Amino acid sequence: MKVEIDKNSGFCTGVVNAIRLAEKELKEGALCCIGDIVHNNLEMERLRRMGLQTIDQAGFSALKNARVMFRAHGEPPVSYATAEKNGVQIIDASCPVVLNLQRKIRQAYRKIRPLGGTVVIYGKKGHAEVVGLEGQAEGHAVVVETESDLEQLDLSRPVTLFSQTTQSLEGFGRMAERLVALGGTQVEVHDTICRKVANRIPQLENFAGMHDVVIFVSGKKSSNGKQLYAVCKRVNPRSYLVERADDLREEMWCGAGTVGISGATSTPFWVMEEIRRKIE
Repeated sequence: MKVEIDKNSGFCTGVVNAIRLAEKELKEGALCCIGDIVHNNLEMERLRRMGLQTIDQAGFSALKNARVMFRAHGEPPVSYATAEKNGVQIIDASCPVVLNLQRKIRQAYRKIRPLGGTVVIYGKKGHAEVVGLEGQAEGHAVVVETESDLEQLDLSRPVTLFSQTTQSLEGFGRMAERLVALGGTQVEVHDTICRKVANRIPQLENFAGMHDVVIFVSGKKSSNGKQLYAVCKRVNPRSYLVERADDLREEMWCGAGTVGISGATSTPFWVMEEIRRKIE
């Protein structure tokens, strides 16, 4: 039986840079992070053994004279203000793609606010990246997850549409078309999806179709993982979602000639290697 790891899977550049920065800074002393650097329990366990402490927003607000890492997802302006007020040193691992999107939303909001318009963000409500994006519009942006969410908008005024960087191109295209169909005459559409993430879908479709069985590796909290696993399952019904090697069962690959192992943008390559070795 042939077992192959998808060469296009694993951490995106923003996550790689954040983890490398965390490893470097942990050598210098105590370090906290607001939320998980990456939505993968195994990788977070490894970083905690190195000394990383995970805190929530309430814990961050109470910190004084500490070192805190901002994740690749980015943070809203209020987090920077809180850090300055409390003497907290920021280790900023915000992804450049996310920072560029934050800047665009900030500029669009300043332009559209005097006209009574609305900044709309296609994304997952409550997601760390989306919270940071909402903050660029002083909390006045409207987050939409489905086409029906667009019906709440006042389309008699200008609307500017952006997207969370990890959303699908197909979904974003449908949202833009629906906005116009609803009668929006002053609609600006900004495609702000990260192409490295978006390109994973056609790559994964091809990979899943090449193998008898696909083992898709993802943390339970990864929204990107859920999205990509759904792609696998659609192309190859013999696709299985696992988080670690202990989740494997022999019946998953029974009778298979080829097994493909792939993962989310938050899945460490070392976990996929462990799974490959166990299957073999």
